[in-house]
Amino acid sequence: MSGSAYETTNKYLQDGFDTLGLDPKTEHMLKTPAREVRVELVIRMDDDSVGNFIGYRVQHDNARGPFKGGLRYASSVNRNEVQSLASLMTWKTALIGVPYGGAKGGIQVDPQELSTGETERLTRCFVETTHEFIGPTTDIPAPDMNTDGQVMAWLFDEYSNFHGFEPAVVTGKPVDVHGSVGREAATGRGCMFALREVLNHEGKSIEGTEIAIQGFGNVGSWAARLLHEKGAKITAVSDITGGYHDPTGLDIPSVWEHVAAEGTLERFDDAPSITNEELMTLDCDVLMPAAIGGVLTEENADDVQADYVLEAANGPTTYAANQILENRGITCIPDIFANAGGVTVSYFEWAQNIQHFSWTESEINEQLEERFVDAHAALRDTMTEYDVSMRTAAFVNAIDQVCHATEMRGLQ
Repeated sequence: MSGSAYETTNKYLQDGFDTLGLDPKTEHMLKTPAREVRVELVIRMDDDSVGNFIGYRVQHDNARGPFKGGLRYASSVNRNEVQSLASLMTWKTALIGVPYGGAKGGIQVDPQELSTGETERLTRCFVETTHEFIGPTTDIPAPDMNTDGQVMAWLFDEYSNFHGFEPAVVTGKPVDVHGSVGREAATGRGCMFALREVLNHEGKSIEGTEIAIQGFGNVGSWAARLLHEKGAKITAVSDITGGYHDPTGLDIPSVWEHVAAEGTLERFDDAPSITNEELMTLDCDVLMPAAIGGVLTEENADDVQADYVLEAANGPTTYAANQILENRGITCIPDIFANAGGVTVSYFEWAQNIQHFSWTESEINEQLEERFVDAHAALRDTMTEYDVSMRTAAFVNAIDQVCHATEMRGLQ
């Protein structure tokens, strides 16, 4: 599929392969998913009709540990997208140093059209059809687009009906159901740490930095809040309903209150409105795509006015757009580094479940920060050694980790 998400991921991966000089057989092995599952999900709808949906789970690589990755509910879900996201998880977990491989799942459905009961039945049906392929030491799902702690609690409960009490089967659970403190903010906090390290390396700081954020879901909203607390000037935010822009800086606590009350940014009256497309080309220091993939393309990359692109979303920049941005001297802080906070704290949650022991939020945040500091230092070393961009350096470091694990475990 030309220009597809999976094709884009593999092109970025190929840059890493070429830098390391890997042979074609090794490249093929590292690209190819270990397992792909496609299931039909049939549930009773509230009006007593029958609902038919398609679900996917792609398990990419487990050389470094169990498969790990989110489960999303969206009309756009397809095999190609899930393949891409599963691959990205392999490299993300390796780069940030948590002992997992990569996986991803999704159900092709518009969650806005489902009642709470229908969403629960759909989730439980997905577990019924896939439980033999997941587990605490096999494949550990987590929240993703349009799924949350409640969905993870249903998943954990349904899995336990088949396999007994197993809270470590899934992460991102509510704290009251064996989840971890700090998990909700983790991806946004990781974005803040990633940006801080990049700016500090160049003699800059978060304070006073102008940031435009496309996407105000879990990741974008927490990143906005945490960066605002550090003195950043959040000049624009948006979600599916549209965006708002104030060059002097938005009142982020007021934005939070509005979204908490209304559910979206729609009808936020304290700043002029803009479209999502306009936000991408605002004059700012940092552009943060934090919603869906493929929003920075060959068509709009020339119009980006930011100095940095912080990829809070998975796969927001197409390969062609990335080439344009790099040629223009715009620094892309890649998704497999920038948004790795979520999977890192998911690992901490999993470890707590395995140990049956809880950590404090300060312990979790300190360990999360340490992972980002170390990963950034390693990125800089690789950028210098190979004279490559941050994105290519990220893939080089991740590929190196997976290759070593694969070699040490041996091939049959």
